Amino acid sequence: MTGSRNDQIRKANPFGHPDVPADPLPSFDPLITPGAEGEELAEMNGLDARLVSRGASSETLAEIRRLLRTNGSGMVDLMIRKKVLPERELLAVLGEEYEIPFWEELPTDHMKVDFTDLFSIQYLKKQKMVPLDTPQGFVVAVNDPTDFQATDDLCRLLGRPERLVVLATQEAIIAAINLAYDLSRSTAKAFFQEMDEESTAGIISEIEETGDLLDETSDAPIIKLVNLLLSGAIKDRASDIHIEPYQAAVRVRYRIDGILYDILNLPRKIHSPLVSRVKIMAKLNIAEKRLPQDGRIEIKIADRSVDIRVSTIPTAFGERAVLRLLDKTASILMLSDLGMDERKIGIFNRLIQSPYGIVLVTGPTGSGKTTTLYAALSSINQPEVNIITIEDPIEYQIDGIGQIQVNPKIDLTFAQGLRSIVRQDPDVILVGEIRDRETAEIAIQSSLTGHLVFSTLHTNDAASAVTRLIDMGIEPFLVTSSVIAIIAQRLVRVLCPKCKETYAADDESLANLGVDRKQLERKTLYRKRGCAACMNTGYRGRTAIFEILIPDETIKRLILKTSDANQIQDAAMKRGMMNLLADGARKVLAGVTTIEEVFRVTRIIKRETDLEA
Repeated sequence: MTGSRNDQIRKANPFGHPDVPADPLPSFDPLITPGAEGEELAEMNGLDARLVSRGASSETLAEIRRLLRTNGSGMVDLMIRKKVLPERELLAVLGEEYEIPFWEELPTDHMKVDFTDLFSIQYLKKQKMVPLDTPQGFVVAVNDPTDFQATDDLCRLLGRPERLVVLATQEAIIAAINLAYDLSRSTAKAFFQEMDEESTAGIISEIEETGDLLDETSDAPIIKLVNLLLSGAIKDRASDIHIEPYQAAVRVRYRIDGILYDILNLPRKIHSPLVSRVKIMAKLNIAEKRLPQDGRIEIKIADRSVDIRVSTIPTAFGERAVLRLLDKTASILMLSDLGMDERKIGIFNRLIQSPYGIVLVTGPTGSGKTTTLYAALSSINQPEVNIITIEDPIEYQIDGIGQIQVNPKIDLTFAQGLRSIVRQDPDVILVGEIRDRETAEIAIQSSLTGHLVFSTLHTNDAASAVTRLIDMGIEPFLVTSSVIAIIAQRLVRVLCPKCKETYAADDESLANLGVDRKQLERKTLYRKRGCAACMNTGYRGRTAIFEILIPDETIKRLILKTSDANQIQDAAMKRGMMNLLADGARKVLAGVTTIEEVFRVTRIIKRETDLEA
């Protein structure tokens, strides 16, 4: 931007590097000139006009000017809080006025993080600025172009007087700051790899000499180790941390995208203080090592609030601990984000708009059933609809929905809570899981009396849900009268977009998948490879495959005659149901996942393996 206002600003140095005298640029001053209280700058009429032409209120701008006289907040911060304009539109206007580029996205692919040693994360977040090395050179991304002093201090400490200032949203700046401090944070593995045997022995002896774990400071080695394990798990998108004691060592594993990976092998002596530290954080009894215990930890890492469920059990070599991580700041998925095609989304939308009946979602633990139900509830969550849930645990908190936590200690079970819910005049009820006959009977009675009920069952496929209900003691005619749909699902890992590669699949794999060679015309199959972005796994993230069984009159008559899941499944497929394998095949042909992933979650085994067995 040769000759632009931004160049003039940098040359005149309004951010005030101490070695360079700054020429005054009055047109870059904020709304109120320091020392000229009560007097509006004439040139600000240009900015006012720009803002008003975009829909801003002149009264609001006048109020902001009054607040700037008495309030320490920055101009942009006030404008955002007063909702002068949406933030992106506001920054675009400010960029035009001050001739400073507005970057909607910040380049963070090759971020340098040396500045994290000089500034605390809290300071940069408070000032809403971040330094970046980009293809365009060194830049400082700021949210408020009138905050001169903070930018000057940052550049002086970095020794970078020449810089380009760009505008960016608060969200983009905070995300870049979090990424930088995540990248600069050492890992639990590095914590031990950087030490030789002598220093490792010193750490262990220091741990052993600690008399009371409650008296430990944040600099204590065991606390640092636990903190690194937790922050590393969040950074690697892990859903669980496993701490497993064995005879000679302690193994730490992360579950990422449904698969367990070895992360760390620690000396056996570290096991006791490590588990004790976790138990203290979860407010468990550290003296009780003979019985299983359950607890909960709430932590904050960067801008992410994480809820951790802790479970410990006694084993032959000591207590084994599993920590389930739940990112409470993660947004609830919409139906379109689940992995359903347009046809299935249309079917699902019609089902969740039903005035009454039961919609069951089935699958093993960790197959995304609760996520699907939350997406359904979010799509029908309206002020005129009374939605109440009973869950164990409450995984996401949704505004406008009454959520009840199961508590067996006070006899608040699914069945007991469901009895109370039906007296709360609900329109829609979510029961976290149907575990017994009593819960199933109350759910069915609720659906038959004008309520829409969502719940889950642990079965292998949609047809098996019918068998499970009848096995619980539910009469077949009640099943056919109440159940309006059964949805089975599994989670498959998504191929890493940065490293997936094309290949030609063998005939037997395609045959097991149910794909004909003709279907491969104008289609490309991909397989995993592995890179740094996906931790060399070849996959990053997960999506779901579904089968939706809607009992029509033919299937209802069959259910009244038999509870054989195979017969019900065959009848449903003849009437157009796409099973899990077929839905998985569609995602393979779309380049989303691999044949091996679909085989893994649907338990399909290649024929050569069968022959070997």
